[in-house]
Formats: sequence, structure tokens, C-alpha cells
Amino acid sequence: MSWGTELWDQFDNLDKHTQWGIDFLEKYAKFVKERIEIEQNYAKQLRNLVKKYCPKRSSKDEEPRFTSCIAFFNILNELNDYAGQREVVAEEMGHRVYGELMRYSHDLKTERKMHLQEGRKAQQYLDMCWKQMDNSKKKFERECREAEKAQQSYERLDNDTNATKADVEKAKQQLNLRTHMADENKNEYAAQLQNFNGEQHKHYYIVIPQIYKQLQEMDERRTIKLSECYKGFADSERKVIPIISKCLEGMILAAKSVDEHRDSQLVIDCFKSGFEPPGDFPFEDYSQNIYRTISDGTISTPKQEGMRIDSKTTVGKAKGKLWLFGKKPKGPALEDFSHLPPEQRRKKLQQRIDELNRELQKETDQKDALIKMRDVYEKNPQMGDPSSLQPKLAETMSNMDRLRMEIHKNEAWLSEVEGKVAARTDRRHSSDINHLVTQGRESPEGSYTDDANQEVRGPPQQHAHPNEFDDEFEDDDPLPAIGHCKAIYPFDGHNEGTLAMKEGEILYIIEEDKGDGWTRARRQNGEEGYVPTSYIDVTLEKNSKGS
Repeated sequence: MSWGTELWDQFDNLDKHTQWGIDFLEKYAKFVKERIEIEQNYAKQLRNLVKKYCPKRSSKDEEPRFTSCIAFFNILNELNDYAGQREVVAEEMGHRVYGELMRYSHDLKTERKMHLQEGRKAQQYLDMCWKQMDNSKKKFERECREAEKAQQSYERLDNDTNATKADVEKAKQQLNLRTHMADENKNEYAAQLQNFNGEQHKHYYIVIPQIYKQLQEMDERRTIKLSECYKGFADSERKVIPIISKCLEGMILAAKSVDEHRDSQLVIDCFKSGFEPPGDFPFEDYSQNIYRTISDGTISTPKQEGMRIDSKTTVGKAKGKLWLFGKKPKGPALEDFSHLPPEQRRKKLQQRIDELNRELQKETDQKDALIKMRDVYEKNPQMGDPSSLQPKLAETMSNMDRLRMEIHKNEAWLSEVEGKVAARTDRRHSSDINHLVTQGRESPEGSYTDDANQEVRGPPQQHAHPNEFDDEFEDDDPLPAIGHCKAIYPFDGHNEGTLAMKEGEILYIIEEDKGDGWTRARRQNGEEGYVPTSYIDVTLEKNSKGS
């Protein structure tokens, strides 16, 4: 199977076919280029999508901790890697397929042009040989006709009796000349014919087959190159399939890592205040005064009545000083996190201590490195001046001292918080057998005590009758006490709505800390206000009544 033997007379069709082959090659190259653009745009859009949904964290506090969030961010990372693999596909196609096709197309055009020029030259040479042979043939034919005319003229004069001998001799000489010229043209024609036949045989059996064979080989190489590019096109994507599979497996693992129980526990750890839920509200019996008037029981002393009236008046004033929504607005974050609930404050302090310890370790490592460098400089002065390291070493030592002081200060705050939590826990465990009697509580005998210290520090009434009621209620009743507290530090209470207290002073708790760092308390004289939760030691009473 050869174009040179099968298609010896199809030069124009082979010209068209080879041009179509190059056009098809360039058409496929254009297809690959557009596919590369699609891959690049796809990868770019994926990266933009990942960037859009990735968190913009400015501090460690904003880092996601829930497993569902972590899984989503892991999926985004895997998707970003997936986008990178699409870019690898585009790059591989551009280098291995498109670039190779464009280079090969240029070489193919040059080779095709050369072969076609050789074919045209061979055809032109054959045409030239044919023209020479045809001219010699026509000339021989013309001379043969002229010799024939000379023969006829000589015979006519030779048979004519009236013709002179000179005319006959002249006709004879003309015949001999024409015959000689016809013989020469005959030999020339024979030589040209033989040469043309040789060149034609050479053209159709050697030159043209060779040129067409080269065109055939060129076209077959083009077909092979297309086949290789088809394979490379697929291999470019097949190579990244294992990595893409790992990305997808990573997404599946991220999905499996979601733990709803852990997330629920994180919610608890994040928002847990460390306080106990409020106790039951006591039953408030407004008929106590009626029964007391009828009965012969001991009534309250004038001192107590005066205290009650003053309590009402003071409470009213205190209520007028409260904030708009019954709770002081949150202020700026304090250095010791005292504005946070105990549990959150403990976690924040522990986190800060860990960070300071890490910074201290870095400074310690830097100090050791500087000392080693200084020793090296002292032993080898040509390497450097030891005194040049002294400022940096002094700065490092200063940073270490500062960090140690910070750690000590935060550890003191942490110990304070942990001590309060532990003390509060112990009190809660013993609350069932050690409740304090609040002011105005009725004794089992139906009498009332008017000793404030005894009311706060007196022994608990372990078997109080369930039908004991408070008798000191007016139209505008104060909130019932839910426990008591002891002031650990003094507090000035200059701001509106706050309550000043002295160190060691005993106060009643009428409203727990809602997470803003403030607890609402009341003095024994009825004055109410907010005090810092971190300044008091709180004991909640489940069965206490309002004073």
C-alpha cells in the first residue's frame, strides 16, 4: 500500500488531503486550548469560592472549635487542593498537548511545502521533456512533408520532356537536401523520444513515488501525533485522579469527623457560667398579719417595725437607681476577666497562662542561643564582637522577667477563681444540712428574732415547718433573698446603681450574676444595688426567704 503506486496521478487530491490533515490538527489544538481555558476558569472559580467561605480570623479566640465547622473548613482545604489539581491538568495539557501540537503543526507545514515543491518541480521537468520531444516530433513531421513535396516535384520534372536538364538537376538536389534534413530530424526526434520516455519512467516510478511516499509518511506521522495527543489529553487528567480521590476521601473523612456530642459539650464549655440554677421561690402568705392580730403570739418589736418601714423606703430609692433593664450594662473587658462568669474566667486565665508560658519558652530558647553565640564569639573573636550581643541579651532577660510577673499575676487570679469555685461547691453539697436563717424568718415557736448577727450566723433550722410564712410584706415588696455573701474586698460603689461595701461585710443575695460580672445584693437595712461578683464570696440558700 503506497500512495506513489496507487495514487500516482492524484497530486492535486493529495495536496488537498495533506492540507485538510494540518487543518484538522490545528482544529484539535484549538479544542485543547479551549479545554485548558475551561480548566483554568474552573480552578479559579473554585479557589474564589474557597476564599469566600474561608473564615477571616484575626485572633485565636475566633478559631472554629465545633466539629461541624472544622469539618467544613477541612472540606474547603480539600476543595482548594482539588482546584490545584485542575490547574495541574490545565498546565499538563498546555505543555504536553497544545504546545506540542502547535510546534508539530509548524514543522508539518514546512515539510509539506517542501514535498509539494519537489513534486511540482518533477512535474515541470517532465513537462519540459515532453515539450522538447513534441517539438522534435513536429519538426520531423514537417521535414518529412517537405521531402515528400521535393520528391513529387523531381518526379514531375524528370518525366516532363520539355524540362531542361538544369531544372531536373536542381529538383534532384532539392530532394536530396530535404531527405537529409528529414533524416536528421528523425534522429533528433528518436533521441528526444527516448529521453522523454526515460524521464517519464523515472518520474512515475522513482521520483513521484518517493515524493508521495514522503507525503504519506508525513500524514501518517500526523495521525500518530494526534493519537499520542489524544492519549496525553486523557493522561493529563488520569494522573491527578489519585490525588483528586484523596481530596474526595478527605472530604468524606471530614464529614465522618463531625461529632454532635462533642459539639454539644463545646457549647457547654463555651457558655457554662458555673452557677447553680435558682432555688424554689418561697410561698408568700399575705394573711400572716391577720392571723397574728387574732392570735396571742409575740408580735414584732417597734424596732423591727421601724426597720421595716426604713427598708421599704430604702428599697424604693434603690429601685429608682437601678438600670433601665434591671441589669448593669457590660463594661469593657477587664484584665483579670472579672467581668466573666467563674467558669469562663477560669478558662480565659488558663488560656492566657498557657500563651505566656509559650512566649516565656521562646524567650528562654533565644536567651540560650544568645549565650552560646556569645561564648563562641569570646573563643573566636574574628567571628564577631561578644559585646554586640549584650543589648539583645538584656532585652531578652527583661522580657523573661516581664513574662514571669505576668504568669505569676494570672496564676494568682486563677487560684482565686479555683478557690471560690471549690468553696462554692463544698457549700452546695452541705446546703441541705446547713441553711442560714434570714431576717424576718419565723421561729418554730412563732416568735421573731431581732438580732441581725444572730440571723446571719445563727444555727440552721433543719426541721422548719413547711407552713412558715413571712409577715413583712407591703404593697411594694422587696425581692426575696436567695442566699448571702461576704465581701472579700472593699468596694466604693460610686456609679449609679451600685452598692458600696466594706471588707468582711455580710449582704443578702437577691439576684444572681447573669454573666455580666455583677450580683444584686441588699444590706440588712434594705439598701439594694449591684456589687462585683469577683469581690464577694457567695453562698446560695435553696430554702431562704426574702427579708
